[in-house]
Amino acid sequence: MKNLLFAFVFSLITVSSFAQKLDSTAVILIDIQEFYFSGGAVELHEPEKAGEQAKQVLEYFRANDGLVVHVAHEVKAGGDIHELVAPLEDEKVIAKNEVSCFNGTEMQKYLQANNIKKVVLVGMQTHMCLEGGTRAAYDLGYACTVIHDACATRDLKFETATVKASSVHASTLATLKSYATIVSLEEYLK
Repeated sequence: MKNLLFAFVFSLITVSSFAQKLDSTAVILIDIQEFYFSGGAVELHEPEKAGEQAKQVLEYFRANDGLVVHVAHEVKAGGDIHELVAPLEDEKVIAKNEVSCFNGTEMQKYLQANNIKKVVLVGMQTHMCLEGGTRAAYDLGYACTVIHDACATRDLKFETATVKASSVHASTLATLKSYATIVSLEEYLK
C-alpha cells in the first residue's frame, strides 16, 4: 500500500511540475517544411537530424499538454509541413509570407489569447526565420528559449566567400544569446 501511495504522489508531483513548466509556455515550430529536406528546392544541412530533434520537442509538449504552434511559409512547391512534425487537427498552424512568424500574422494575438509568456523555438532556417521569430518574440516581451539542435541551416555565399552551414548556425546562435536562452534538447528536457 505504501508503494502504491508513493507512486501515486510521485506521479502527481511529476505531472504537476511539467504542467507548471508548460503552463504559460508555447512551442513554435518554424518552417519545418518539405522544401528544406532532401530533394527539396532549398536543401539544408542535416535537416533530418534537426527534424528528429524537433519531433522530440513536439512530443514533449503534446505529452504535457503544452501549447503547440506550427508555422509554414506559404510556397507552392514543397510547402507541406514535414511528416516528422505534422500538425494534429487541433494544433494551430500559422501561414506566413515574411521572415518573422510575427510579421503580418495572427501569432501575437494567438499567444496572448492563450496567456503565453514564454516561447520555445525550433525550426528552419536558423539564420533566417528562426532568428527572425526569436528576435520578434523577444521584442514583444516573451522569454525565449531556442533548442539549437532542433534547428538547421545551409551554406551561404557572399561574393567569393562560402560560409559553411555549421558556421552560419553557430554564428547565428552566438548572436541570439542576447535574445534567448540557447540550449540542447537534452538540456531542455532535464
